[in-house]
Amino acid sequence: MGYLIQILLPVVEEVDFRTILADVRGQLIEKFGGVTLHVNAPAEGLWDDGAGIERDRIVVVEVMSGVFDRAWWLDYRCRLQVELEQDEIVVRAFFIDRM
Repeated sequence: MGYLIQILLPVVEEVDFRTILADVRGQLIEKFGGVTLHVNAPAEGLWDDGAGIERDRIVVVEVMSGVFDRAWWLDYRCRLQVELEQDEIVVRAFFIDRM
């Protein structure tokens, strides 16, 4: 039993995204012992902000962990939002039964 944690990381052209992605990879490997980055098939996020449809290209970052430290993830999400100059980055956790 454990958790699958996903970060929906928007690809941002205005910042050095490759460097930030490399940093995220290194930080998560150090903390969790592994990470999966879905970089070759970025997803497209769409939402209506009231003034029209907004779009993001998104890289999905995944880690598995035996515990979910909500405070750590909230802090990490806030740091990513500042680095990527985003109002919100989605981090979600799923309880999983690892086979």
